[in-house]
Amino acid sequence: MATALETRRLQATGVPGFDDVLSGGFVPGDLYAIEGDTGAGKTTLCLQFLISGAAQGEKCLMVTLSESAADVRAMAKAHGWSLEGIEIVELSAASEQISQGGHYTMFHPSEVELNEATRAIIAAAERVKPTRAVLDSVGELRLLAQSPLRYRRQALALRQFFKRAGCTLLMIDDPRSENIEMAIGSIASGIISLHRETTDYGAFRRRLQVVKMRGREVREGLHDFRIRHGGLDVFPRLVAAEHTTSYARESVKSGITGIDDLLGGGLARGTSTLFLGPAGTGKSSLAAQYARAATARGDHAAIFLFDENIATFLERSAGLGFDAEEVVRKGKLTLRQIDPAELSPGELAHYVRTVVEEHDTRVVVIDSLTGYLNAMPNEHLLALHLHELLTYLAQQGVTTILVMAQHGLIGNERGAPLDASYLADAVVLLRFFEADGAVRIAISVMKKRTGVHERTIRELRFDRGAITIGEPIRGFVGVLGGTPHRVAGQ
Repeated sequence: MATALETRRLQATGVPGFDDVLSGGFVPGDLYAIEGDTGAGKTTLCLQFLISGAAQGEKCLMVTLSESAADVRAMAKAHGWSLEGIEIVELSAASEQISQGGHYTMFHPSEVELNEATRAIIAAAERVKPTRAVLDSVGELRLLAQSPLRYRRQALALRQFFKRAGCTLLMIDDPRSENIEMAIGSIASGIISLHRETTDYGAFRRRLQVVKMRGREVREGLHDFRIRHGGLDVFPRLVAAEHTTSYARESVKSGITGIDDLLGGGLARGTSTLFLGPAGTGKSSLAAQYARAATARGDHAAIFLFDENIATFLERSAGLGFDAEEVVRKGKLTLRQIDPAELSPGELAHYVRTVVEEHDTRVVVIDSLTGYLNAMPNEHLLALHLHELLTYLAQQGVTTILVMAQHGLIGNERGAPLDASYLADAVVLLRFFEADGAVRIAISVMKKRTGVHERTIRELRFDRGAITIGEPIRGFVGVLGGTPHRVAGQ
C-alpha cells in the first residue's frame, strides 16, 4: 500500500471507499481513464472528485462533450450537490476560442475538427488553471479523429499539457476499444473500470475495479458499489488478512445450561457455528438466545435478518422472555433487516465490518444463509465471500452464529442450498421427529473443532416462553432421520 509520504500528497476522490481501493487517492498531475457502460456511474464519480477538490479550495474544470452543462447541473442538483468553484465548459468539440465572460461556451459538432476541439480544451484550462479536470467524454473526440494515429497524438498532447500544468485529468471513456490505438487507457497512468450488471431480480449490481495503476499498489479485484442520493458508496473487497487483532480465548455461554453442556461448556470465542435444520425447529430462537446472553453480560451483539422483519423478530423474542426492543434502545443490540433483492455481498460485508468495529461486537448472527445465498447473483462465489467474512470475524474475536434451513420438514429431505458445514467450526443439527403421537425436536452437536462436545441426542423444548434441553433420548434409533422406532427390549 501507499507510504505515509505518498498518501499525504495524494488527491482524495471524494468517495472514501474508493480512496481505500486506491490506497489514498489519485497522484496529482496524472491522467486516469474512467471506463464503463452507460449508467455505470462514471460521470457521478468524476463530479465527486471535482467537488472534493473545490471543497478544499482547488480550482476545478469540467469539459463536457457528450452532455450539456444544464444536464450536469441537473445531475448535481438531484444529488444535493453545489457546483460552486467548478467551471463547466460545454463543447461539442470546438472551432472557436473559449469565451472569457461566461461559465461555459457551446460549439456545434458539425463545424469542428479534432485539433480545434483540443485547442478549445487547452484554452479553457489555461484560463481556469485547474488542479483537477474532467473530460466527458473522449468518445466524442474519437469520433472526430480521421485516423487512430491522429487521435492518439491529440490525446498525448492533452496528457502532456495537463501534466506540465500539474493538473490531475480524468477522461471518461466507453468500454475499452478493441483497437488498442483508439483506447485512451494505453496512455493513462491508471484505468478504473465501472460495471453495471442486470440481475435476474432486484436492483442493478454495480462493481468497479482498478484495471491498471502505474507504479502503485492498489486493492485489486472487483468492489461492489451503490449509487445513492449523494453519490457513489463504494464497499472495498474485504481482505481478512488485513484485519487482525488479539483477544482472550474464552468460552461463550448461551445462558441455557443444557445447550452449553452439549457444546462441552460453550462456544469458543472467535469461532463460527452453524445451526442447521428444517424450518420451525427453533434455529433462529437459539441464535437469538446467544445474542441475548451476550447483551446480559454487557457485550454488544448484532443480528442481520434476511428471512423475517424486525417487528416479527421483536414479537417472537418477547414470547421467549427477551425484551429485544429495550436492549436495542440501550445500544447493546443492533438489528438490521436485509433485503436480499437489494443487497450485494460486498455491501453486507461492509455493514458487518462497520458494526463490529464501531461497537466492539462480540456476537454476530446471520439469519439466514439461505437469504444470503439469494442475495448472490453467482451462487458459486458464495462460499468464497462467506469464508472471507468468517475469517475476518474470527480474527476480531467475534463469535458468529449462522442459521441455515434445510428442505423438507420430516424425513430424509435434508438438502440445503449450500454446504456451509465445512466452513463452520461447529455444527448444531436440529431435526423433527415423531414419538408417542407428538412432533418433537431433537438437537445434537455434529461437529466442534475447538474441544470436546457431547455426542448425545437431546430433545429441545419451548415451554412457557423458555428454552429447555431434555435428557438424552434413549431407547430409539432413527431420531435424526425423523422416523424413530424403539429398540427391542427398551
